[in-house]
Amino acid sequence: MIILNPIAIAYNERLEIEDDNWGDVISKIILDQSLPDEALYGINSFSHLEIVYYFHKVDKEKIVIGARHPRNDQTLPQVGIFSQRGKNRPNQLGLTTVRLVKTAGRELVVQGLDCINETSILDIKPVMKEFLPKGPIKQPDWTSEIMRNYWG
Repeated sequence: MIILNPIAIAYNERLEIEDDNWGDVISKIILDQSLPDEALYGINSFSHLEIVYYFHKVDKEKIVIGARHPRNDQTLPQVGIFSQRGKNRPNQLGLTTVRLVKTAGRELVVQGLDCINETSILDIKPVMKEFLPKGPIKQPDWTSEIMRNYWG
C-alpha cells in the first residue's frame, strides 16, 4: 500500500472539470502547514515547475484500466489509458508543467495548471532542461487534434 499526503492545495477560478482552455488559468498553490517554509527556498530561481496532483473529483466508476476513445470521441482511435492523459486513470494522478509567476512566502502563483479549485498537490519539482527529452518527440496526429484548444 502506498499512502501519499498532500503537500499543498491549489486554488483557482475553475470549479468544473473541463477539457479545454487551461493556458490562462492562474492558480495559487499554498504549502501545507506540516512542511517548513524552507521547503520552497530557491524555487523562485526557476521559470517552470512540474506539478503532480490528485484528480479528486473523478467518479471512481468511470476509471478506465483498459482502452477507450480519448475524450470518448468515437472518431478518435481507441487507445490504452496509458497512451493518453485522461483524468479517469487508475491512480487519478495528474502531471503538468506550469509557469511560475511569483512566490509569496508559503504560496506559489502559477499559470497553466490544469486542475480545479481545491485540488491536492502531491509534489512540486523544478523544470530543469537536463530532464527534458533529447531529440524529436513522436506522437500520433490525433493528439494534436484534441489538444488544439486545451491551453486556450
